[in-house]
Amino acid sequence: MESENKMVILIVEDDMADQKLVKYALSSCGVRCDIHCCESGEHALDYLINSRSGIPQNPSPDIILLDLNMPGMGGKEFLRQIKANESYCAIPVVILTTSGSETDIEYCYKLNASGYIQKPTSPTEFQETVGKFTKYWSLTSLVTRK
Repeated sequence: MESENKMVILIVEDDMADQKLVKYALSSCGVRCDIHCCESGEHALDYLINSRSGIPQNPSPDIILLDLNMPGMGGKEFLRQIKANESYCAIPVVILTTSGSETDIEYCYKLNASGYIQKPTSPTEFQETVGKFTKYWSLTSLVTRK
């Protein structure tokens, strides 16, 4: 399968251990994907700008997995900015965070998040949850590539 047929996933997560856990869960679920990571909202915005400029190291993501709690520009502000920007608003964003706050959940859906997943505490459960999500998104959901 050619790399352009892989689902491109952008992980926006400041915790390196969580980045590794998400990458491992994504790679072990059997779905071919091209994974890119950004450790802050600011870096993720730069990534998106570069992806629209055609920089090969920054392919346009098919989906963004977004943590809410990050230093600097947090996930909520990042979500607000990209959903307000015509160039990026169609990219599905799924929140992947420790927060189970009803306020956070409601806020993210009001900003047109495509989904909200609370990170399980057990590594096995985390891997299963990310695997189910990835299989759904790659095999069932209709994603358009630009």
